[in-house]
Formats: sequence, C-alpha cells, structure tokens
Amino acid sequence: MTQQPTKFERGTDGPKVIVVGMDGSQSSFRAAAYASGLARRQNALLAIVYVQPVLAAGAALGAPVAEATGEIAEGLVAEIRGSLERVKDTWNVRWEFHTFHGDPYNGLVTAAEELTADAVVVGASESAGHRFVGSVAVRLVKAGRWPVTVVP
Repeated sequence: MTQQPTKFERGTDGPKVIVVGMDGSQSSFRAAAYASGLARRQNALLAIVYVQPVLAAGAALGAPVAEATGEIAEGLVAEIRGSLERVKDTWNVRWEFHTFHGDPYNGLVTAAEELTADAVVVGASESAGHRFVGSVAVRLVKAGRWPVTVVP
C-alpha cells in the first residue's frame, strides 16, 4: 500500500509555529511571555510579530513616521534579546522577529498566513475605545482561522 501525500494540516500534532503580536504595551509583553512558555513546552517556533503602522496622515505632514516605528521595532528586538539572554541557561526557545506593515489586525492575519501559524497569541487591548469598535483580539477570534489566546 502506498502512502498518499497529505495536505498541510494546522495543529494536528501540537503547534509548530506560534505567532505572538507585540506592540510595546505591557499586555503584549505578557502575551510574549505566555507564548514563549507555550513554544518552549511544545518545541515550537515562536514568531514574534510587530505590525508597523502605516500613518499616511503623519507622513503627509512631514513627520518621520517610518523612522519612529522602525525605532520601536528595533527597541522591541533589543528588549526581547535581553530578556532571552537572561534566561538562556534555563529555557531554550527558538524564535524569530518579523515586521509587517499595516493595521494591527490585517498585519497579524498576514503574518499568521505567511508564517503558517498554528496558533496566535495577543495581549488584551488596553484601549477603552475597543469596547465599542472591537479589539484586534476579538476580530482574530471571529476570523476563526487559528486558535487565538488572549492574555490579560
């Protein structure tokens, strides 16, 4: 009997790629800590994603938007590397840092699709306005494409 080639399945043997969204907020750092524990226990790749906002209005007014958001990404990478360096002898986590452009929801969807994510982890929104408009976390859950964990 010959083995039939199979299509890719998400999450059949536990997650292999866990995407976590980071924006520098405290809840995103808690989400990254939680996701790194999941990745370590599952021996999964932790894909840390920063979605660089596209601020057309700021750019039109001459504000150095790309530089500012690029500095945020660099700062996040430096902080993540520092955190991992402190625990390297205790925990071994495979990780990558990715920057995508756009609004947070579409950026995370693109990241999860391109990186073939098995799970997505995000921090709970710290914005009061999201109670009315809907947070990125709620939109990801409603999309129903991946298991989504929202960390308070």
